[in-house]
Amino acid sequence: MPPPPDGGTGVPPDPFDALPSPLDAVPELRAAARWMIAAFGAVGAALIGVGPLVAVGKVHGLGDALVAGAALLLALGGVSLAIWQVSRVLEPPVTTTATLADPAVRDLRELIDAAPEDFFGSAATGVDDLLRHRAVAANIQRAIAAEPDPHRRELLRHHLDRARANISRTDPYVRWLLAMTHVWQIRAALYTARRWCLLAVLLVTAGAVGFLTVTGR
Repeated sequence: MPPPPDGGTGVPPDPFDALPSPLDAVPELRAAARWMIAAFGAVGAALIGVGPLVAVGKVHGLGDALVAGAALLLALGGVSLAIWQVSRVLEPPVTTTATLADPAVRDLRELIDAAPEDFFGSAATGVDDLLRHRAVAANIQRAIAAEPDPHRRELLRHHLDRARANISRTDPYVRWLLAMTHVWQIRAALYTARRWCLLAVLLVTAGAVGFLTVTGR
C-alpha cells in the first residue's frame, strides 16, 4: 500500500517543497544594490579626491570659485542621493498579510488574482479567499469567549475546528505568498532606486560639466 500523502503525520504536504523558495532571490537583489552603492561611492571618491586638486591654480576670482564649489556640491549631492536611495534596498522590510494592501506589491496581487488557480490550485479563488480563514477563526474565537450558552459554544467550537483545518490546509500557500511579497517589496525598492539613480546621474553630470568648465578656462 502506498504511503499516505501526508507521510502518516496528519500534516498536509507542502505543495512548494519541490520548488526553490522566492527568498532565494533576496541575496541577488541585495548584491545588485551593493554593486550600485560601490559604483556611486567610487564616483564620489573621485570627485572628492581629484576635483579640488584639479581646481587648485585654475580658478580665478571669487565668482569662479563659487561656481566651481556649487558644481562640485551638485555632483556630490547626486552621488549622495543615489547611495541613500539604493541603501534602502538593504533594509529588511517587515512583511505581513497587511503588506498585500501596499501599493508596492499591487502588481503582484493583480497577477495572482488574475489567475489564482495557477498559484493556489483549488485551495483558494484569490488572495482574499486564501487569507479569510484566519479572520474567520479569530471571529469565532471571540464569539466563543462572549457566548454564555454552552450549546451554542459547542457549535461555535465545531466551526472553529473547521476554520483551523482550513488554515492548516492553506498555510503552505500563505507562507509562499508572504515569501513572494517579501521579495516583491525588495524588488520594488530596487526599481525605485534605479529611477532615482537616473536623476543622480544627471546631477553628477551637470555638476561635473560645470566644474570642468570653470576649471578648464
